Amino acid sequence: MKIKEIQEEIVDEFSMFDDWMQRYEYMIELGKSLPMIDEEYKTDDNIIKGCQSKVWVHAELDGDKLVFTADSDAIITKGIIAILIRAFSNQKPQDIIDADTDFIDEIGLKEHLSPTRANGLVSMIKQLKLYAIAYQTQLKN
Repeated sequence: MKIKEIQEEIVDEFSMFDDWMQRYEYMIELGKSLPMIDEEYKTDDNIIKGCQSKVWVHAELDGDKLVFTADSDAIITKGIIAILIRAFSNQKPQDIIDADTDFIDEIGLKEHLSPTRANGLVSMIKQLKLYAIAYQTQLKN
């Protein structure tokens, strides 16, 4: 599936819920299904700077696709990174670089997060894109 299709699927799923309490519960559920990062990657190098909670993200190439794993010490944050990983994992680095993140606004996520969590969300997106840039450079060499 292409990134845009996954993002549309996520928007559709969130639109099924009537209120934000249900959406938060859904995000917590998504966090529980997150592809877990190996303990060996829970290092300071893999912590996303700019997040109030601890969020670890690891990326590696599988063929020409980038695969992300992650974890967080906070349940809502774990749900947020789960949404991002669902959209961007198993995609080509260039597609991740080119992808927009309008779906975040479409589900209303940013406006329902505290300012520190919203900043953390932006940091998570930035980090995933930085990984994509780094791996895209490797693919070209």
